[in-house]
Amino acid sequence: MSGDLQHFFDTYRPSVDRALTERVRALKTPETLKEAMMYSLEAGGKRVRPLLSLAVLQCYRPVEEEDLPAASAVELIHTYSLVHDDLPSMDDDDWRRGQPTNHKKFGEAAAILAGDALQTTAFSWIVEADRPASADARLQLVQELAEASGSEGMVGGQMADLEGEKQSLTLEELEYIHHHKTGDLLTYAAVSGSLIAEAADEDVENWRAFGRELGLVFQIKDDILDVEGSLEEMGKSSGSDETKEKSTYPKLLTLEGAKEKLAHHIEQAEKVLGRMTVDTSLLTAFLQYIGQRNH
Repeated sequence: MSGDLQHFFDTYRPSVDRALTERVRALKTPETLKEAMMYSLEAGGKRVRPLLSLAVLQCYRPVEEEDLPAASAVELIHTYSLVHDDLPSMDDDDWRRGQPTNHKKFGEAAAILAGDALQTTAFSWIVEADRPASADARLQLVQELAEASGSEGMVGGQMADLEGEKQSLTLEELEYIHHHKTGDLLTYAAVSGSLIAEAADEDVENWRAFGRELGLVFQIKDDILDVEGSLEEMGKSSGSDETKEKSTYPKLLTLEGAKEKLAHHIEQAEKVLGRMTVDTSLLTAFLQYIGQRNH
């Protein structure tokens, strides 16, 4: 990781953590529900999505405290999706980020409700946010997040993923799953940073294109790590996709072919950044971090 990106993470990850913790703990809700929500929120997530949002925002102006609620809302959606994905009726995972999954700790009913609460709270944070100041921009954020996380986005991708288990998928089918299940929230995160900054429409669309490439980089690298990684590094068992007989990029393209595809999408993302008129050096470093991470 580059020094500038490390400094950015060291500066803003604690701010994101604090915003998430303080605002969720302030909710007037049954204590068990709050504990279940906090358990997964505080389980060591890297905060990639809110930090991506803030990194894009910083291309336009300095990040301020008022930016954190809208930028952090995507982490609530991401966390809820993990809680629900781990359920026995879906991926049936016992471990997440090196600790027992939410339903193993609190039971299935509490895990489902914790996910529901995290999801709906995300939209409240955007609506109530001081930034972006424009009500139209906040409305667009709500619409973008609803689309990215709903039936035509993340949830649709998860359904396609479930239906694709124990089947031989084509590359096109696999990319549909990953564009939606994983990529749409990363795309939203990039777009949200530009909307919080109230950037020009052309810039918003460029960030959308960047986010789509970054989403593929993230998932291809994830598939590679599932083959090459370890429980200690990844917080889950390596080879878990193979155990579930899921189609992956290494399975379809070979491990070497998956690495070549990873390099291709990194290059495509860099081309999008090259079209921008703002300083995108931090996002270049962010892209390299996602493509080269070991967990």
